[in-house]
Amino acid sequence: MALSIGIVGLPNVGKSTLFNALTKAQNAQAANYPFCTIEPNKATVAVPDTRVDALTAKAKPKKTIHASVDFIDIAGLVRGASKGEGLGNQFLANIRECAAIVEVVRCFEDENITHVDGTVDPLRDIDTIETELLLADIQSVEKRLEKLQKMAKGSKDAKAAAEIMQDLLAALNDGKAASAFPLPENEAFLQSWRELGLLTAKPVIYCANVDEGAVAEGNALSARVEALAAERHAGFARICAKLEEELQGLAAEEQAEMLASYGIDESGLVRIIRTGYATLGLCSYFTAGPDEVRAWTIRKGWKAPQAAGVIHTDFERGFIRAEVISYADYMSHDSEAACRADGVLRVEGKEYVVQDGDVMHFLFNV
Repeated sequence: MALSIGIVGLPNVGKSTLFNALTKAQNAQAANYPFCTIEPNKATVAVPDTRVDALTAKAKPKKTIHASVDFIDIAGLVRGASKGEGLGNQFLANIRECAAIVEVVRCFEDENITHVDGTVDPLRDIDTIETELLLADIQSVEKRLEKLQKMAKGSKDAKAAAEIMQDLLAALNDGKAASAFPLPENEAFLQSWRELGLLTAKPVIYCANVDEGAVAEGNALSARVEALAAERHAGFARICAKLEEELQGLAAEEQAEMLASYGIDESGLVRIIRTGYATLGLCSYFTAGPDEVRAWTIRKGWKAPQAAGVIHTDFERGFIRAEVISYADYMSHDSEAACRADGVLRVEGKEYVVQDGDVMHFLFNV
């Protein structure tokens, strides 16, 4: 399962600059005017993980495959986007399939870069973004409610689902995010819920874009965003999009030196992905051998058969058992055979909860 993150924000906050830097691709026009991104930009990037590199050095496989993240850059929102202002809500549909939303807000002053509202106020910007997402959800729910009400004439399930959908619409109209709505045990409603992909139901990561001088410790503006994230139990990342762009094209050692010169030890890419994993409750396990070293993304708490299923559905359907070595044990022994001989290779069954960093082999029969 790939982590999919939608990047949203007002015009001229550094979204496209961040996208360019994160994906190492200059295919999102970064310019000092609103709506420079006129089509959604999507790119898939490898998840940086030093454990994958260490396993590769040890196993010396024919190929190495990191876990991946899909980043989707959406054109800048403005007030009234859900009603067609600016470029309208056509762009909102592009993030309905995302697992999480990164709200990029400007936390730096620069008289040479125009803010769409004239002044820099990240909390005001967040309110604008989330109002438009909420209004877009209201439109989606209204349309689905009309459909369910028509179906309700001949279906008790549809009638019950329509009543719940009416409650959801009322909550949204009261300004409450879909994430706060208690989900009922009604399959007809839950099917509609899944199909709608409501924007305000998605986990949020607040991303404060600061200047180079504030990338290490932040500033008064980013502190307000960080406090809001903590209050809402949401993810938070502080980045400097300009610095991230400058890092591209540099060798790994040069990147490390530049980051250190600003008092930080990881890039914005790593920070956002790490925050995304934590926000969504994700972790990784590995498969390692002479043919391939690979990282697989799963949800924390998944049992062995579910984890096997991300490789192939047959692995889950015909699961027999799993051979498991912790990452630390794998790296502290000369070989997998040595792990087996030393008793650190464990055989686990269907109830085993996979741990972050497990090195696994699955046995199955279909």
